[in-house]
Amino acid sequence: MNDENGNVRWIALDGAANARVVVPGVLMRSDNLQSLTAQDVRLLVEHHELEVVLDLRTDLEVELEGPGPITREPRVRIEHRSLYPRSGGNTDLDAASTGVWPSTGPSQWPDEPRVVQAYLSYLSARPDSVVGSIRTIANAPGAVLVHCAAGKDRTGVVVALALDAAGVGREAIVRDYLATTGRIDAIIARLVSSPTYRSELEGHDPRSHAPVPGTIERLFEIIDQDLGGSAGWLEDQGLSAAELEQLRRRIATSNGDSTDG
Repeated sequence: MNDENGNVRWIALDGAANARVVVPGVLMRSDNLQSLTAQDVRLLVEHHELEVVLDLRTDLEVELEGPGPITREPRVRIEHRSLYPRSGGNTDLDAASTGVWPSTGPSQWPDEPRVVQAYLSYLSARPDSVVGSIRTIANAPGAVLVHCAAGKDRTGVVVALALDAAGVGREAIVRDYLATTGRIDAIIARLVSSPTYRSELEGHDPRSHAPVPGTIERLFEIIDQDLGGSAGWLEDQGLSAAELEQLRRRIATSNGDSTDG
């Protein structure tokens, strides 16, 4: 999240546009890592203590993009945790898009904006991936980096849920989610350069893919009202009380000024 001066902790990588520190030594987030340079990998591992990459892309995205540079780094473990059982088209890149989402059955929240419905569908379609991701964030000795394609929707939900369950103030979570807005032009330019995403994004106004204010707030409202809150939902899906406490301890110890106390 933000540093003591309120600035986003961006990570200066040549091969990513949306990389930033969320909780120092514990949690980072990024857009896809396919273009990392050797210097980028060294920076992540040696300076930011990267140990685990949580790759939220679909199996098809991973197959089409091929092995990225980080997969060749023996000090980093890769966990693939798709938030969809299958891909709809080449990717489930953007929660505001139409025609790219795999069918997950009728929405329980049909009156909500499409992006909110999509975010909730992550929880209903792949609770195993969401809980597995947050279990890793709680238990990894080193830092965990969460990424998808743009580092906005899938990454945004997993990071927001982890922070909320750990007791981080929601204003700080919202600021972290919206920080992607400032990098959206560069993110979309990177994705358009890849055949995997080009047909779905070419010619789009990058602003149309920027995070929408109010989205994460509404997601939390529904989780609180209908799902027992972030921590309650995670425990209902199998995260143990000990793992939840470990998550809180890791995040509070490393980023104590961000928690509600």
